[in-house]
Amino acid sequence: METSYDIHAINDKILKVKELLLELESEGETFPALARNSKRALVCIKMLEFNISDVVSFTTDD
Repeated sequence: METSYDIHAINDKILKVKELLLELESEGETFPALARNSKRALVCIKMLEFNISDVVSFTTDD
């Protein structure tokens, strides 16, 4: 059984989540827990970028 993925759609979602987390982090100046947890979530997003976004950038550079 073969599974297909729309890697570009997945990449778009990752970038949207990253954008939202960056907004939350900046709003966390007066709410330290928000800033800390946003940073932690951004680390997870970075790992997704390594796994997905970097692959997308390599395949579209042709």
